[in-house]
Amino acid sequence: MGNPVIVPRAEHSLSRRHIDPDALKVLYRLHKFNHIAYLVGGSVRDLLIGRRPKDFDIGTSAHPNQVKRLFRNCWIIGRRFRLAHVKFGPKTIEVATFRRLVTPGSERDPDPAQPEGSASEREVRERESGNRVIHRDNTFGTPEEDAFRRDFTVNALFYDIGTFSILDYVGGLQDLEARLIRCIGEPGERFVEDPVRMLRAIALAARLDFKIERPIVDAIAKHRAEIRQAAPPRMLEELYKILRSGSAERTFRDLGEARLLAQISPELHRRRSDALWQSLRALDAYRVRFDSAPATLTNPILLGSLVVPTGLLPGRQDAPLTLGALPIARGQVESLRQIVNLQRRLFDPKLPEHAKRGLTLRSVFDEALTWLEIHGGAPVALVRWRDFVAHMGERPVAAKTRRRRRRRRKPRSTTK
Repeated sequence: MGNPVIVPRAEHSLSRRHIDPDALKVLYRLHKFNHIAYLVGGSVRDLLIGRRPKDFDIGTSAHPNQVKRLFRNCWIIGRRFRLAHVKFGPKTIEVATFRRLVTPGSERDPDPAQPEGSASEREVRERESGNRVIHRDNTFGTPEEDAFRRDFTVNALFYDIGTFSILDYVGGLQDLEARLIRCIGEPGERFVEDPVRMLRAIALAARLDFKIERPIVDAIAKHRAEIRQAAPPRMLEELYKILRSGSAERTFRDLGEARLLAQISPELHRRRSDALWQSLRALDAYRVRFDSAPATLTNPILLGSLVVPTGLLPGRQDAPLTLGALPIARGQVESLRQIVNLQRRLFDPKLPEHAKRGLTLRSVFDEALTWLEIHGGAPVALVRWRDFVAHMGERPVAAKTRRRRRRRRKPRSTTK
């Protein structure tokens, strides 16, 4: 460790005009109350290479509870990483306290919100058995220590709101110019600490069109089986991020070549084919039309882009969908099945108007139209349905009259 390379404002291209206004509010307020406040990670990387960041994350010297006291719209989340989420409507600005790299089993938590010694039974068992995966990392540190605990050099660049300069502790600027993904520290050791980093290395290189440094390639070949130690829900979320990235086809091709996909989902790995690549290519083509991932790319749509072309979607309603250990929710599988089943009726140009209106009331109708747009290959049918939906509000709908319930007449009493 040593002094960072500091690039003053006049010598770099990052402008505050391109930073989210709400992220700037958080940065300025932290700085006003004498806390170090940096824009960190992927947002700095993307802004420097002219890309639009999907998130604006902040690193600070303030502890989570100190951040919470500064923002009424703040919630503290997480266990492994205790983070402050500052909410602006549907938008979240993530604020993380600077941390230092810890070794497995030495994790501590100085923040009063998480009492010391509150590790779960699972963490204790794995610590005693020698498992090297880090489960909790709330050991706070300096900006320099925080930079060295990050995964890749291009993700460890800081933008200082106090001086408007770029700080580089790890050679990230040089690697950014060389278009190179390089690990901070020894790759094998870092991948054992957090196996998901192997997946992220491949996904990041695919998204940025960067090269991967040879030691990372060798470490993935040696440690790829470690990916099965990652929490399945976390793995599934990472795959959804890849599918929303606009570079899904290249990423899944590279995951297959690295045989990492075989560890994550043997079913998907075995069924790689031109049909899958065509499906992911269509998904990427749809995604790149938007500045950021649109809300229309729901999990069932993303899931379907993988399992429909590979024939993995179960035909029976009660049959489970198996993708390795990934926890696929039954509700999402059922939504996907309905989306696919609706396609035949969406293609029918002779469908009566009352049937069309009935389809628009289905809970998956909007997703079915998105599927038609991405995978249907039928622009005429799509335009027909868009026009129908647009004109629905202009057509008078007969008011429903409530039928009066006939009262049952009491039988007449007969007297002898």
